[in-house]
Amino acid sequence: MTAFGQPHDRDGRFVNLDGSHPAGLATVLRWAVWDRLTGRRRRAPDRAAVPTVVADVASLSRPPAEGEPARLTWLGHASFLVQVDGVSLLVDPVLQPAIFGGIARNVPPGVPLDGLPPIDAQLVTHNHYDHLDLPTLRAVGAPVVAGLGLARWFGARGLAATELGWWRSTQVGSVRVTFVPAHHWSRRGPLDTNATLWGGFVVEGSNATVYHSGDSAYFAGFREIGDRFPSIDAALLPIGAYEPGWFMLRQHMDPEQALRAFADLGARTFVPMHWGTFKLADEPLDEPPRRVEAERVRRDLSPERVRVLAVGETLRVARSLAVREPAAPR
Repeated sequence: MTAFGQPHDRDGRFVNLDGSHPAGLATVLRWAVWDRLTGRRRRAPDRAAVPTVVADVASLSRPPAEGEPARLTWLGHASFLVQVDGVSLLVDPVLQPAIFGGIARNVPPGVPLDGLPPIDAQLVTHNHYDHLDLPTLRAVGAPVVAGLGLARWFGARGLAATELGWWRSTQVGSVRVTFVPAHHWSRRGPLDTNATLWGGFVVEGSNATVYHSGDSAYFAGFREIGDRFPSIDAALLPIGAYEPGWFMLRQHMDPEQALRAFADLGARTFVPMHWGTFKLADEPLDEPPRRVEAERVRRDLSPERVRVLAVGETLRVARSLAVREPAAPR
């Protein structure tokens, strides 16, 4: 069955491609309360050393022209500045000191709000607070592109928005933006579970194609995305918030699964995200990239294909190029 052309349940709520729903309240309480009280949760500090650099704000002030390499700047967590073909896009911009629930940043944003270039559009993968940060979106003020069910929500809060179903596209200047499936869920409050659609974005420019998965568990959809977009130059995939696996891996990937997804996509360059910024699960904040490196070696992938960026670092990507731009250590 479909709602707005998308899979849904009998109550009209969106579901994953396999028909699955998010974990119920009892499962959440088992992890958040019972496992803590019984000492079953892995203990790790809320802080850790994460590499950061000072972004070259001057070079970011103007996006690359058509035909030039795209620029990807990691702002922390799932937030990226994607610049291609004269267009500057923010993906899941969360640039405030803390998110809902009082969860503070471990590291500052790679580019502060007042250092951003003019933004043409803000792409929001889903409505969880660590991806849809209303104060940041309002401060930037640019139009939003998001999943079905969110245009009215944004409009009521003073932001123009275009909503897309899976496999639907819109244009931002000369850049094509397509919303693609993910295996996740949505909720902003206690009564709106899966009332809005979640997903990822494929951004296609003249000389580079960039995929941002949003939040996702590992699922067969990665292969279909790779089949539909056979020339992905950079895949931005989450590697954090995976422990305990019995609970988290229904909605997130661990580093090994992220590299499996990268292989399914057939992409050229893997850029990890969703680690090091907010303490959302039980693993140490700095553990994910160490596991990525071990898995890269096990899979015999060249270092050039797996780019673990520092917060604030920029990667240039094109059909025949993927190089880091220099930046000063912070």
